[in-house]
Amino acid sequence: MDIKDLKVFHTIAKEESIAKASRILYMTPQGISKIVKNLEAEMGCRLFTRNKSGMQLTESGRRFLEYADKDIEDYYQVKKDILHIEQRQRKVVDLLSAYGIIRMVTPDCIAEFCKKYPDIEFHYREYPDLQAERLFAENEGNVAFSIGEFDEELYHVVPLETFPIKLLVNEQDPLSEQESVTIEDLKNRPLYIESSQFAIYHLIMKKCEEAGFQPDIAFQTSGFSLCHKMVKENKGISVTVDFVFDDMKEQGLRLIPFSDDVYEWKACMITRKEEAENEAVQCFLQFIQEWIGKIKSGEIIR
Repeated sequence: MDIKDLKVFHTIAKEESIAKASRILYMTPQGISKIVKNLEAEMGCRLFTRNKSGMQLTESGRRFLEYADKDIEDYYQVKKDILHIEQRQRKVVDLLSAYGIIRMVTPDCIAEFCKKYPDIEFHYREYPDLQAERLFAENEGNVAFSIGEFDEELYHVVPLETFPIKLLVNEQDPLSEQESVTIEDLKNRPLYIESSQFAIYHLIMKKCEEAGFQPDIAFQTSGFSLCHKMVKENKGISVTVDFVFDDMKEQGLRLIPFSDDVYEWKACMITRKEEAENEAVQCFLQFIQEWIGKIKSGEIIR
């Protein structure tokens, strides 16, 4: 048996159907059935019983599944570990970034890094905040940009920038006359907000819960752009940060700070403490910090 056979077995066990497994794995039912027969012959037992409800694991099959799942997990972990070794030796930066942070550091930053270090192989992928964190925790990538607080026992954490989260309203909205707002001002107002895969969603939901109400979420988006669009059309309110507001350059909108508590969008750069030092990643960390310093000093305009 090999890892492919174990994945086939796992998929059948999960779906309880050879037909469903064949569609997921893009294999013929006949090919899958042959793998099952070979596994059963090799193990000397029946792994499944077949009845009207589908493919059910036998007691031996359930035991085999425990080992199959562990072997599959170990296999992919070894692949990731070897990839990190190869990346270190080949000078590779493999960046996972939460949406919005490359916009914050500016795309020019990435272009300049690649220009300055042509010998470093650079890759990046963007995801919602929580997905980027989950993938990095699962050993994807070798450096990450994300939002929030991180376990400093697991990661080297480099704060990049922190922005106050503010309420975004249309200039025709009565709230636009206020110098500041509180979380209570969200009550009974249609709210356009990034989805539960983003840190800002959980912060606002927590603040509303502490204030004793559930916000009227009109729509959950995958980014700030749609939130700005809906507020511009005066369909509701939203929350955002200064640099996104400035970058969007939308007329007829106003940002209002919260006065009742601290509302922050904190961007950080993280690497794993357990990983051997990667020269390429160290160059990237230093370059990013210097670039952010130039933005803060006004030498570079975001």
